Amino acid sequence: MKLILHRSILELKYTFRISRRSFNSLDNLVVEIYHDGISGYGEATYNPYYANTEVDRMISKLESLRSEIEHKLPDSAESFWDKMHSLLFDFPFALCALDVAMQDWFARKAGLPLYAYWGLELVQLPKTSFTLAIEAPDNMIQRMKEMQWDSYKIKLGTPDDIQLVKTLRNHSDAIFRVDANCAWTVEETIEKSIQLKELGVEFIEQPLPAEEWQAMKKIYKDGALPLIADESCRTITDIEKCVDTFHGVNIKIMKCGGLTPAMRMIKRAKSLGLKVMVGCMTESTVGISAIAHLLPLLDYADMDGALFLKSDIATGVKITNASIVFPEEPGTGVELI
Repeated sequence: MKLILHRSILELKYTFRISRRSFNSLDNLVVEIYHDGISGYGEATYNPYYANTEVDRMISKLESLRSEIEHKLPDSAESFWDKMHSLLFDFPFALCALDVAMQDWFARKAGLPLYAYWGLELVQLPKTSFTLAIEAPDNMIQRMKEMQWDSYKIKLGTPDDIQLVKTLRNHSDAIFRVDANCAWTVEETIEKSIQLKELGVEFIEQPLPAEEWQAMKKIYKDGALPLIADESCRTITDIEKCVDTFHGVNIKIMKCGGLTPAMRMIKRAKSLGLKVMVGCMTESTVGISAIAHLLPLLDYADMDGALFLKSDIATGVKITNASIVFPEEPGTGVELI
């Protein structure tokens, strides 16, 4: 078994701004696992909100574990993740890339799409929302005209959040979901939830900083809209804390460490009555294709990241408003360009 690392820069079509940062490009790492003439691919991108996501640092860590990774083919992707988690627990993005590559490899070896390898069927798939980053209102309206989708996730955290949503609502009857990325206060969230509900918003994602669990309980009690945890829900240990605090969770494979823990989190969240969403990290089609195979298990999806790239680094699952097209190739269907 051979570990191959591919580094690249993902250039965006335009500046992507959320409440805490703006960026025009992303440092990116693709992990390839090669064995028996078959390659599996996984991905990790740099995100300063999370520790140990610098690509240089991830590469250095993976190189230090090369002998452990390449030692022998594991019995399953799940057993491989359990072993690697003990070595990479503080490098979840790198762990994710490894795990996805291994899940991809095993499905390709079996000659099956990854969802079928898991025993899933492509039925009742939720459509992904299209994200509207924080921009001047006219620019956001233009994005909606360019991408006429059934649902939009609107990034908020500005002094004029409500007026912005009102302006956008004047130009679309689509489903609106809003994401404050930890930028609001308790009182602000409760007040805005009432106004946003009147504007047809479906839910609010992560209004408060991740650690403010008790404050979130007040919003859960007094707010007017369902609440989805993102930054507050990183790993499976956070799922139970979200009960009676959030109505659902946004599971991202990079922050939890891969597809293997994501599936465990989905099962746990559903058992506790939480809605389940899977989001992305503005990655390429390598990561988006992996996420797409979870669709049969989800209530909501946010997997539009590759659509913001000037040029992609891979082919695979294609995401549009009307449909999600899975390739004929086995595994995640990814091929590097």
